Amino acid sequence: MKNVIVFLAVSLVITPALARSDLETMLKTGLMRMMRMNSAVLPDLPMSRDGSGTSWLPDNSPMYAIMWGNCDWSYMLHGDLSARYTTQDAKSDGHRGDSQFEGPNWIMFAANHPFALHKQITLRGMWSLDRLTEGESGYPLLFQTGESVNGRPLIDRQHPHDLFSELAVIYGQTWNTNSGYFLYVGYPGEPALGPPAFMHRPSARSILAAPLGHHWQDATHITFGVATLGLRYKAFKLDASLFTGREPNEIRWDFDKPRFDSYSARLSVNPTDRWAWQVSGGFLKSPDELDPDVNLYRVTASAIYAVPIRDFDNLSVSAVWGMNKIANPAFAPATENTQPQHSFLVESNLRLAPYDFFGRTEWVQKSALELGLPPFSGQKFGVGSLAIGIDRDVFRFKLVQLIVGAQGSTYSVPNSLQFAYGRAPFSVEAFLRVTPRLMLI
Repeated sequence: MKNVIVFLAVSLVITPALARSDLETMLKTGLMRMMRMNSAVLPDLPMSRDGSGTSWLPDNSPMYAIMWGNCDWSYMLHGDLSARYTTQDAKSDGHRGDSQFEGPNWIMFAANHPFALHKQITLRGMWSLDRLTEGESGYPLLFQTGESVNGRPLIDRQHPHDLFSELAVIYGQTWNTNSGYFLYVGYPGEPALGPPAFMHRPSARSILAAPLGHHWQDATHITFGVATLGLRYKAFKLDASLFTGREPNEIRWDFDKPRFDSYSARLSVNPTDRWAWQVSGGFLKSPDELDPDVNLYRVTASAIYAVPIRDFDNLSVSAVWGMNKIANPAFAPATENTQPQHSFLVESNLRLAPYDFFGRTEWVQKSALELGLPPFSGQKFGVGSLAIGIDRDVFRFKLVQLIVGAQGSTYSVPNSLQFAYGRAPFSVEAFLRVTPRLMLI
């Protein structure tokens, strides 16, 4: 506390020699350095590097969170509570769209306790009431696939997330400023596979819908049973996981059976404060309960860029590739295409307070079976999408803010699918969001 008082006093003495903006920058920078909170995964790294699970973001990533603590424990709270109206396939000649008023939401809490020298333990939890605010079938999203309800696959809809989305314990220790290791255990949790989950990427901060390639890239962010061991050396991190391959079932309120029957590994590199790169691969045993005999190989790669522009402004961009390949084609349904399926996206968020300008473009290969189109048995299709939107801060109260925004999306549809989706389907949505305000670090 004495250091803070001295810092303020010195700043006030030299005020005549400084412009007002320079003084504000000095105050914010000095105070935040004194209140710096460690990464939840490893001591001596900044918290801004933390993605979901044990993944990395660029150190320059903006943080929208509330933090407090004392000498023994530091706490963090962040999340997103939304109310949204979306209509899919608007004014198109297709018949796959739908409209719905719903509310994607999640909240995360972390408690960090350093002890001894360069050692720490972190408790982290994430919860979502999607099942209550979106219904058992989630929200409409053209060309989306993955998971099931009432024994039927979800098609053109994004499934709701589980009430318990993460309950994890992380032990981290650094040997010196360049190296360290960590152990992560989650039930549920996220294995070392893929980039940070979409809702934790600053580039997707204002995009409420999941990517169409979600189940090719980052769908393992809710896995009921994960154990990860990781090593860091300078800018490099290598982590490997044993985890449950089965995706969450349709009962969103409970804990699924842990199996620890799958494995993955990921190499991450943060060459500068602005970049986070990763490549990862894994084996998923029986991920789909409707096809329990089918196993998958998944490989992903990503590059995330983040740069501050001014105190409250920033730019974040992500490029993500993901590939699924059936590991045992002989056990796949006869109507399934067993060739590798690829997905690719680029998304960005430009923050020019009080506005956010954001967008996402994707290209995903989906099979006729996934899209529920039996006449095209054995085929796969390349589907493209482009979403662009804007939002604005409309009200601030202490550490939280209310945001209003809108987004429009259009799709590229193969000729053979136009009978179902139309020639030029598009969607529009409007939303209100409550989030923590940006922290200056």
